[in-house]
Amino acid sequence: MAELQTTLHDIAAAIVDTPDEVKVIREEDDDTITLTLTVAPDDMGMVIGRHGRIAKAIRTVIKAASADCGKRVNVEIRD
Repeated sequence: MAELQTTLHDIAAAIVDTPDEVKVIREEDDDTITLTLTVAPDDMGMVIGRHGRIAKAIRTVIKAASADCGKRVNVEIRD
């Protein structure tokens, strides 16, 4: 489970210009894990991408990585 948080952090840090400001907060419920990604305001466009393509790709990778955990994983991107 902790590797999902690390994976999301590593993906976001590789994309942005200021990787030191990337933070991932994990909240777990009975059947859901919510990962909240926070980046610097100037890097928000890089994480979302054109028409949300990068954000969708990040969510797809995290969903694939969480296939064996048995819980639903949501990725939220906060500004």
